[in-house]
Amino acid sequence: MNKIPDNRAWWLVLPVLLLVAFSALVPLMTVVNYSVQDIFGPGNAYYVGTEWFRDVLRDQRLQESLLRQFGFSAAVLAIEIPLGIGVALLMPRGGIRASLCLILLAIPLLIPWNVVGTIWQIFARGDIGLFGWGLNELGFSYNYTGDPVAAWFTVLLMDVWHWTPLVALLCYSGLRAIPEAFYQAAEIDRASRWAVFRYIQLPRLRNVLVIAVLLRFMDSFMIYTEPFVLTGGGPGSSTTFLSQTLTTMAVGQFDLGRAAAFSLVYFLIVLLVSWLFFTAITHMDKER
Repeated sequence: MNKIPDNRAWWLVLPVLLLVAFSALVPLMTVVNYSVQDIFGPGNAYYVGTEWFRDVLRDQRLQESLLRQFGFSAAVLAIEIPLGIGVALLMPRGGIRASLCLILLAIPLLIPWNVVGTIWQIFARGDIGLFGWGLNELGFSYNYTGDPVAAWFTVLLMDVWHWTPLVALLCYSGLRAIPEAFYQAAEIDRASRWAVFRYIQLPRLRNVLVIAVLLRFMDSFMIYTEPFVLTGGGPGSSTTFLSQTLTTMAVGQFDLGRAAAFSLVYFLIVLLVSWLFFTAITHMDKER
């Protein structure tokens, strides 16, 4: 005789579902509603269909911000992932030195984003900032407030300083999970340091690297506070990323319809690229 399944446990999940619906689905549906209307004020809106989506996809300013955003995220991943792996490999395996390294690595992650921007705003100044003053003393003409290349480089360097420790901590946890027997077997076979990394450590880090890549891509693709505090999006629009363009459109211009349509496109881009990253990396794992 088949037993009737007991579904009473679903009542325990119901509060979480209601919380998610209130905090995520309701705002999302509100944005979808705004994206198909031309809003002039409370109770004064007109249905425009997909007009805002067509305008957003043809907007040259948004296209430039999108290319700038992809370039920044690609640079972040190309620098922070290898650098984080290298830092994790150099860290001691245990003892007080390992604890000290973990504490030092965690410090940048504990600093609020707006404070990070303020720190680098001072640190990169050419007159009183150690970094900016040092570059000028070495003969480089460095001024992040007037040179677009210097501004972009400074924002990238700030992000590397702020978030590489996260990648290093994730990789270090993956390295610590490798059984000691693997290293003992490699030592018996007289494997080189590169062989140990290539055939033991890197395969074991693959799942951790998937998490690191996804986290760093999503966060770098939605970066707002740090470059806004540091450069305000300038000089010109050299450090104006998608999130700043969206904020200006929604808050500065109060163009809620176009901003809602743009935010949905923004959201779908993040989901699509994250899915492509995840699919590509997991597919490589299956082939191996």
